[in-house]
This record gives sequence, structure tokens and C-alpha cells, in this order.
Amino acid sequence: MGILERISEIEKEIARTQKNKATEYHLGLLKAKLAKYRSQLLEPQGKGKDKGDGFDVMKSGDARVALIGFPSVGKSTLLNTVTETKSECAAYEFTTLTCIPGVIQYNGANIQLLDLPGIIEGAAQGKGRGRQVIAVARTADLVIIMLDATKSEVQRQLLEKELESVGIRLNKRRPNIYFKEKKSGGISFNATCNLTKLDEKLVYGILHEYKMFHAEVLLREDSSTDDLIDVISKNRVYLPCLYVYNKIDQISIEEVNKLAHRPDSVVVSCNMKLNLDYFLVRLWAYLALIRVYTKKPGNPPDFNDALILRRGASIEHVCHAIHRSIAETFRYALVWGTSTKYSPQRVGLSHIVHHEDVVQIIKKA
Repeated sequence: MGILERISEIEKEIARTQKNKATEYHLGLLKAKLAKYRSQLLEPQGKGKDKGDGFDVMKSGDARVALIGFPSVGKSTLLNTVTETKSECAAYEFTTLTCIPGVIQYNGANIQLLDLPGIIEGAAQGKGRGRQVIAVARTADLVIIMLDATKSEVQRQLLEKELESVGIRLNKRRPNIYFKEKKSGGISFNATCNLTKLDEKLVYGILHEYKMFHAEVLLREDSSTDDLIDVISKNRVYLPCLYVYNKIDQISIEEVNKLAHRPDSVVVSCNMKLNLDYFLVRLWAYLALIRVYTKKPGNPPDFNDALILRRGASIEHVCHAIHRSIAETFRYALVWGTSTKYSPQRVGLSHIVHHEDVVQIIKKA
């Protein structure tokens, strides 16, 4: 029996098993087996296999965004509208057959937008060019799931299921679990809170399914079986996701309003160029980018050449963004902006900068 058949059998077993206290242990072991087989399925079977033209796109710019959706939802039209790139678009399905990169220039940042071929149901098992699409999505800083506003919500659920099955977690944080595999000493299991979804027997069973007999596990929250499997697997990717509903010019205002109020959602019409400005605002926010300006002693800030950094960046990141050697000769920095109590404030390398701060680096003599 091949891996696909085994996955199918386990999925059927999980579907027909009633979820209650008595079946928790059995379901936990089935989920561990399923995750293990799915990981094996995604591993390349041979050199150069499943490799397609245009899928080895070099990462460039300040951030990378993967554009995912079913065929003919308007991905290529969005790329053509918000970038200078021309991706072929037509009314028939599978117009885009390879990965086409474009660059969105916004707030001084260059954001790489990848128009990926339309995904189909069963992509995680290699149908269509699903594995290649998913491999590119794992390297992105943000996933945009593009949906047709005229179609049912099933589209969104199917795409989420495909990405979930290959270890891409959308709009979720990493489980607060400490896990370390050891060479000896058996399994050490502890928890800092009351557990309602996991117990010691189930944790041991899941670890044994992965052939792990020596490990340290500490649960810092009421984690689930899926959370523990994610931590053990070590190949999960946690990405922010923005759901973009296209073709709103073809539905009623009541339906548009309903879609617009869903979490992590934006409504647009690429053909009519409706709401694309707001889409870019949300894109910037989900990428968590900030602009930081530099200042030379005795000169005004250079507002024409901002440094694009991630939210939470420190003065040390600012130094590396200017030049790698600056941190080695760093003495202190003067900062003007909302990250300081007064302006200018003298700070060290660990100081966290805010959006539109002005930084002056003072080096050792």
C-alpha cells in the first residue's frame, strides 16, 4: 500500500470515529500517523523531480507575498493592476501555468508578489502543480488567498484544508510547548497548567508513533493533539493570511458588506479597480513593515531613502540594514520618534524602533 492509500485510509478512519473521551487516545495516534505520512509525501522523491519552470523565483525586495486561489478568480488581473508586471489573464481556467513575480511599490517598500498557478482540490497530494505552488507559499512572508465573491464559501474551506495538510498554519501562533529530543533518559513530561485535551498516556503514545523514546516535553498552555504534533514535526510554517474577495461588482451591496466584515478579509473588484487602495493598506499592515529614517550628524533626516524593517526591529537591525560592519563600531544611537520618552534619546543596540522613527548612529572614534 502506497503513502496516498495509507493517508486515505487514516482520513476515513478519523471521519468515522466518534469524538469523545473514550476515543481521544485512538484519534491522537491516528493524527500522528497522518502527519507523519503527509510529511513523507512532501519530501522530494528524487533530484529535480516535481520541479517546474518559473518556480525557482529568487526572493527579492523587502517582503514576499504568495497569491493563491482556484483557477479564474482574478489572481493575474490583480498582479497586472497593482504591479508593472503583465501576467496573461483570460476568462478560461489555468491561464497561468507557471509562477510569475511582480513588485508592488508601496510606502517606499518593494514587495514581491508571486502569481501562482490556480490550485485545485488534492494539491497536497500532488494534483495539478499543487506541490510546487505549496512549496513557494512556504517561503512567503504573507499568503493572499484570493476568492471569487460570487461563489460559495466552500472554496475558502478547501484551500485552507489543502494548506493545513502540508503544514502551513494561517493566522495562528506557534503552540507554547517546549520540546527537546534527547539521546537517553526516557520521556520527561510536565505541564504548567490544567490540561483538558492531552494527558501523559497520549503524549507518550504520539512520541512512540514518531519512534521517539527519549525526550523532554513541557506544556505551557492547554494544548491539543494537533499542537503537539506540529511541534514534534518541526516543519510547520506559521504565516499571516489575507483573504481577498474579488468580483464584488457582481454581487449585492448586502453580500459585499457581509464579506467585508469577515475576519482577515478585504473585498475588491480588479476589473473595476474598486477598493484596491484599501487592499494595499491591509497588505502593509499584515506584513508588519515599518519605515525608519536615518540622519547624519549636523544634517536633516533623509526622508527620501527610508529603511524598510519588520515591526519589532532593534537598533542592531538598523545597523545591519545600513551596513554589516556598523554594529561592530557602534557606540550609541540618537532616536527621534514614538519609540522614545523624549527626543532625541540616547539608546543602545537593543532599543526597539517604531514606524517613522529617525535614527542617528554614533560610531566609536
